[in-house]
Amino acid sequence: MSIRAAARVMETYSTSFSLATRLLDERTRTDIRNLYAVVRIADEIVDGTASDAGLSDTRVREELDAFERAVIHAVDTGFSTNPAIHAFAGTARRTHMSPDHMTAFFSSMRRDLSCSAVYDDAELSTYIYGSAEVIGLMCLSIFTADRGFREEELARCTTGARRLGSAFQKVNFLRDLHEDTAELGRSYLGDGVPLTDRQRDEVIADVRADLNAALETVPLLPVRVRAGVITAVLLYGELTDRLAATPATEIMRSRVSVPTRVKAGIPIRALIIAARMRP
Repeated sequence: MSIRAAARVMETYSTSFSLATRLLDERTRTDIRNLYAVVRIADEIVDGTASDAGLSDTRVREELDAFERAVIHAVDTGFSTNPAIHAFAGTARRTHMSPDHMTAFFSSMRRDLSCSAVYDDAELSTYIYGSAEVIGLMCLSIFTADRGFREEELARCTTGARRLGSAFQKVNFLRDLHEDTAELGRSYLGDGVPLTDRQRDEVIADVRADLNAALETVPLLPVRVRAGVITAVLLYGELTDRLAATPATEIMRSRVSVPTRVKAGIPIRALIIAARMRP
């Protein structure tokens, strides 16, 4: 029941990641869904769902703190009455995820609770690490749980996982710019509001560099997960191209997305690329 509940969270919130996980083996797909469910729920706590229910800022923070404690307790004991947390605990224990990664994640989530949050370069780097790069590292724990890696290989995969998470987050900064600035009072991209085409291009360049660096490490991953990871890279690559072709003024007003017909063809491309990769 817990596993089905966690899967439902991903199916409801993200068609892109749901599509990518379909190319993973069943065990890995389940673990990724379990991870996604917990981080998505935490994200929803800070992004307005709790406030919409009438909770004060103080109560929202208390809810986030309680959720973190419940996650940590479940990983320690292997049990939770919360289905999503219970499912994640099984994954975290089996794949030996680092507790530090989840701690860094919740630290970034707390940063989102700050009113009128504006980030300088150092703060943004720390935020991206906790909100996105550690998600890549936890995914890497899942991907490599049943396989030994040489130290050099693991170091390269770690870099690739962090850069892929960073790329995803930067794309989301652009996609969610209107909601973040107008509704949530956040400015991840500095004080440059309204966004300029030059700022957009700088972010796009960073994203493309991150995606390319991450893609170079995919051949080091187990064969069973390569096509799924490549699907996610291609999906965000498509988003990146569409954002690059969208005027900054339009990005400020609307959320760029990939049409369903285009998404449908991406897994086929991913399978072809994965089949051509050498070990």
